[in-house]
Amino acid sequence: MGLEFQVMTADIDEKSIRRDNPDDLVMVLAEAKADAIMSRLNIADYRKEGDQPTLLITSDIVVVHKGIIREKPTTKEEARQFLKGYSGGHVSTVGSVVVTNLTTGKRLGSLDKAEVYFHDIPDEVIENLIDEGVVFRVAGGLLLEHPLTLPFVEAVVGSSDSVMGLSKEVANKLIHDALST
Repeated sequence: MGLEFQVMTADIDEKSIRRDNPDDLVMVLAEAKADAIMSRLNIADYRKEGDQPTLLITSDIVVVHKGIIREKPTTKEEARQFLKGYSGGHVSTVGSVVVTNLTTGKRLGSLDKAEVYFHDIPDEVIENLIDEGVVFRVAGGLLLEHPLTLPFVEAVVGSSDSVMGLSKEVANKLIHDALST
């Protein structure tokens, strides 16, 4: 996206924040991440006259399969169940982006949704993904861009970057809006 950035972790207990509606859940999680990071910053440092604005961008994503919210799988069996459920079917992703202008205090947020349709995924591929361990670090164990997964993606409705965790289109719009007066 051509932005200069620094990565900071929110270090929040995401499991302690629950909502039944995936739209509400990802938005409240992105806002909680922003609040946690801001609590560790000296905000006065970002509000000096004439300084370039500094933006804080936080996000969250969940996978929704058959109406059930799926976050990061925690066991091999759960990961296997998730991936086998996607085989020959489809999942939706719901992602949030929250942009906070640390200079002005202005905060904006938005959602983005996408759907991924899969061909049948062979059990061997599922087991290889689980053995690699990367499925445990992503919502729903869903790795659109992984070389083992990609050949079994039939179609993506929406943007691939949204499925992977951050919609560039939504982020760019919020960044523009957060910088305008």
